Amino acid sequence: MTLARKTQIALVLTAVVLFVLLFLAPKTHTGNLETKVNEKAKSTEVANLETFITMATKSLKLDEKKLYDALLKSATSSKIDSAFNTVVQFWDKQKRPDFAAYFVEKTAKRKQTSLAYYKAGERYYYAVRFTKDNNEIPTLYQSAIRCYEKAIEKDGNNIDAKIQLAACFVEDGNDPMKGIGLLREVEKTDSNNVKLQLTFAFFSAKSQQWDKAIKRFEKVLVIDPLYIEAYLHLADAYEQQGQKNKTIEMLEKYANVTDDAMAKQEVLKYIEQLKK
Repeated sequence: MTLARKTQIALVLTAVVLFVLLFLAPKTHTGNLETKVNEKAKSTEVANLETFITMATKSLKLDEKKLYDALLKSATSSKIDSAFNTVVQFWDKQKRPDFAAYFVEKTAKRKQTSLAYYKAGERYYYAVRFTKDNNEIPTLYQSAIRCYEKAIEKDGNNIDAKIQLAACFVEDGNDPMKGIGLLREVEKTDSNNVKLQLTFAFFSAKSQQWDKAIKRFEKVLVIDPLYIEAYLHLADAYEQQGQKNKTIEMLEKYANVTDDAMAKQEVLKYIEQLKK
């Protein structure tokens, strides 16, 4: 079993899916926070997602369709900010986080808070990982960008929204340099932000810039020694470089500090394999 597989198991066992899912595709650098998608593009994106939802509702079972129509009608007519929560829950149960995200954004439009838009952006962002239709991915990224930008507009100090916005720019691929530039801007004022350092680290790892990734993961441990999963990522980076001794050292450090017995057992098994 590979180290990547061991790392995945350990992360799942320790319930740290956290930022690992955040950064699955890096690219490159520079940018300005004031990026606004034009209104025509925005309306097209929304229309596209609405089209996906309309198509999906047609394939629902009759009783599910009736329930959905009732929930949607009730939420639309209600003036309560959280009215669309039932519709969100419906699509979550259908295992369609992409559609659920659309209605989380509707809630954000009612609440008009930075946090609400940030949550909507998060929903769109993570939905990319689960969509089975590649044609939908650009729409999800642009929708996430729209929500993160709105969150920042509402609160210029929303650092998490800035980091996630940068991740979208990089992963979407249309303007990766803008994303890295945005991260650089954040780093100037908040260099000890763990999420920021992890973002840089994962982007470096995905582009196989292992030396840079190692430096970033090491900094994470300096900032937050309790983020012990960084040892697993360091081990992976060292293994990619062919540095077996350093790989073992990082795995041993993780095994010495983790409280998860099953994760520790898996890591120790892999260490034994490496020593053979």
